[in-house]
Amino acid sequence: MENKFSFPKGHLVDLTHNYSRETIYWPTEEGFKLDEVFGGITEKGYYYSAKKFSAPEHGGTHMDAPIHFAKNGKTIDQIPWDSLIGPAIVIDVSKEALVNPDYQVSIQDFSDWESSFGQIPDGVIVLLHTGYWRYWPDRLRYLGTAERGKEALTDLHFPGLHPDAAKWLVENRKINAIGLDTQSIDYGQSEFFKTHRILCTNDIPFFENIANLDKVPVTGALVIALPMKIEGGSGAPLRLVAIIP
Repeated sequence: MENKFSFPKGHLVDLTHNYSRETIYWPTEEGFKLDEVFGGITEKGYYYSAKKFSAPEHGGTHMDAPIHFAKNGKTIDQIPWDSLIGPAIVIDVSKEALVNPDYQVSIQDFSDWESSFGQIPDGVIVLLHTGYWRYWPDRLRYLGTAERGKEALTDLHFPGLHPDAAKWLVENRKINAIGLDTQSIDYGQSEFFKTHRILCTNDIPFFENIANLDKVPVTGALVIALPMKIEGGSGAPLRLVAIIP
């Protein structure tokens, strides 16, 4: 495929949380595991290290593919890479979200952004800055609970994207992808994951658990989102970076 991008000069900002034993996953999921296969001096006298990891698809900084909530949606390996590299805009709702853990980004938030910066351009990657990235990896502050298992689900409290706002975006704007700095694109108290379903059925991939969004300007950055290419995957760990001119 021909490269249609011209990468700007600038500095890189890593928008990815490390994977470790502290990586946050859904309360019903097991966490990230890294086991040593070998580490040390071999019988032939040279140093060698090898490890193996295991992890659910959806945890840490990761991407959700449309198949996650749409029966015939694209799997992670089927998402065109050119939709995952492009200009980004940041919509900052941290003032509201940090005082209201159940905050949902609204149509009004998009309208307010457009009043200041113009219509959301076609082909952009929309990044929602709630400010929650700064709580990582404190499960209690990030999720609203440090408990695990099904019993913890009713205690989840973190911001997300309101289904009405997701519907407005897919019907009125032509974005390539969207992401935010919380555990889920749906807010913590969601029971039916309507925002997931709207985005997935409209073939919009999205990123969750983004880091360092305070370092990305409102406009002007180029985002590169490269997920692990898992054949048939409903999601995958994501290395997400921004180039800041």
